[in-house]
Amino acid sequence: MENYSSNHFSYKLSFFQERKLPEAATLAGYSCLIHSLKLQVPLPLKLYAISDRHKVYEKDNWKVLTPRHMPAPTLEDHLIFALKYEGLDLAVLKAVFEAINPEEIKQIVIQKPTSSYSRRLWFLYEWLLETPLSLENVITGNYANVLDTDIQYGSKGTKSPRHRVINNLPGCRDFCPLVFKTEILESYRSKNLDERAKKIIGKTSASILARTASFLLLKDSKSSYAIEGEEKLHTRIQRWGRAIGEAGKQPLNLAELLRLQKIVIGDDRFVRLGLRDEGGFVGEHEQITRLPLPEHISARPEDLPSLMQGLFSFINTSGKEFDPVIAAACVAFGFIYIHPFADGNGRLHRYLIHHILAERQFSPAGLIFPISAAILERIDDYRSILESYSKRLLPLIEWEPTLSMNIEVLNKTDDFYRYFDATPHTEFLYACVEKTVTVDLPQEIEFLQRYDTFKQQINAFLELPSSKVDLLFNFLKQNDGKLSKRALHKEFSALKEAEITHIESIYADVFISDGAS
Repeated sequence: MENYSSNHFSYKLSFFQERKLPEAATLAGYSCLIHSLKLQVPLPLKLYAISDRHKVYEKDNWKVLTPRHMPAPTLEDHLIFALKYEGLDLAVLKAVFEAINPEEIKQIVIQKPTSSYSRRLWFLYEWLLETPLSLENVITGNYANVLDTDIQYGSKGTKSPRHRVINNLPGCRDFCPLVFKTEILESYRSKNLDERAKKIIGKTSASILARTASFLLLKDSKSSYAIEGEEKLHTRIQRWGRAIGEAGKQPLNLAELLRLQKIVIGDDRFVRLGLRDEGGFVGEHEQITRLPLPEHISARPEDLPSLMQGLFSFINTSGKEFDPVIAAACVAFGFIYIHPFADGNGRLHRYLIHHILAERQFSPAGLIFPISAAILERIDDYRSILESYSKRLLPLIEWEPTLSMNIEVLNKTDDFYRYFDATPHTEFLYACVEKTVTVDLPQEIEFLQRYDTFKQQINAFLELPSSKVDLLFNFLKQNDGKLSKRALHKEFSALKEAEITHIESIYADVFISDGAS
């Protein structure tokens, strides 16, 4: 650790690491801190720079500001610039604090003890490093939020009298992903999708609703297995469907996740249940040498206890003040990046979404949104979202193959999983939730209502058992509302020509006349 000269934090560049700047510009905030201190951290999704021109614009994940926004070339000014314009990036801030002399933060506070930025930096230093600075408690000044809620979503918070700040971070030290306020997310939140769902089912009969819930649950279970590329064994899907149906009813802790993992795995003779005791990765093996080819590297086994403790703390305490969809995205994607188990992580990751939406009464009681089905329909987008962070991690993780062709991580990586930007993940999940509420739920209800009408009209003139009505409907659906020659010569050979005409007319009136089929 060292003190830095006044010109150490001033760099005009055309390229920064793998990113090309829109024009030659001076790094500002996190980009400058990362470059100056040679930090090995995931780059923020959006970086800032200062142009010589008087034009503010965004391009290629850069936001370019004007000369009047230029911070002085000092550690203090770039830290303040970051807090003011970029919000909190806890992984970067912790790396900064670890790279500098503690005296530098101490002097910032001593020189400007009433500044909200000084007090926020002081709090963040002590909170992230769990190391108190030799400073007297602040006794005057208004309380300031640690996290700027105009930029990122935070909690109500608790007061820290020592720093005279309100710790409104949404998580704890062991797990605290953050989400930026975007126009997309604010638009989704304004739609009150939970109330829309409850309004839809409020107009639906109990019998239709029960059948809708059953179908959507089965649809989600099948889709969850399809996402993993596994065989859709009927018994496994049913078993997992029952587990999803109970989402939100039990407190979530490690014991509950282990119970769910056993349901997912089924035959556990060849899979170790529980937290991993070795490295983990997602990817393939080289065809000849069998060396690992990781696309994502999981958290180190020695970091799993604290990471999972932080995850459960977020679920059960601090994250409860979050919008349920935002909380679900933070937890579920945080879990999948940690990848705590040897197998079953994918389905448990999606189960966590159901758990939080159900527990916080976002999804109507007794109804499971088919989130997995919405994800499956956008599987390429889903994988891109997962890779958006995994690919930024890979260059920062040092590893070597083990004798079992697994991997062993050689450097410290726990903060990469504790603190990440969950904004794109939240936007993706909200899009999936919107589809289930505005498309899947009303479509399934409408279909069942139409089907009941079809069945009633068929039974009004033709006595058929329910199984035969189902078969009749399937034949009509598969053949654009007409009974095929096969159906007329085999299963329904007893039908008269007038009955066939009437059946096809009923189907057309109920399912085709307004484009419902």
